[in-house]
Amino acid sequence: MTGYDMPRGTMLLTNMWAMHRDPMLWKEPERFKPERFEEQGEDTALAQRFVCFALGSMIQCFEWRRVDGKCVDMAEGKGASMPKATPLRAMCKARPIVGKVM
Repeated sequence: MTGYDMPRGTMLLTNMWAMHRDPMLWKEPERFKPERFEEQGEDTALAQRFVCFALGSMIQCFEWRRVDGKCVDMAEGKGASMPKATPLRAMCKARPIVGKVM
């Protein structure tokens, strides 16, 4: 989408339920068909979009702080998903706007 101006401080919420059931995007949107995501093409990016949505929501809705004040250790651990060698410890505090929306 283009052409929308969002005022500073606006919290943007996306209706993922409606997007997942849009008959313009999915054949038989009300049926559970996980195989639809195995196809190559634009539709396979759904998981990537959801991860971006979840991460964006966490950044927008919370203030984040390091627990010990040290720099984040970016060393990689062992594993296929490239886990961190040292787990990240952080504290979060809900931003004031969350109370107005939720």
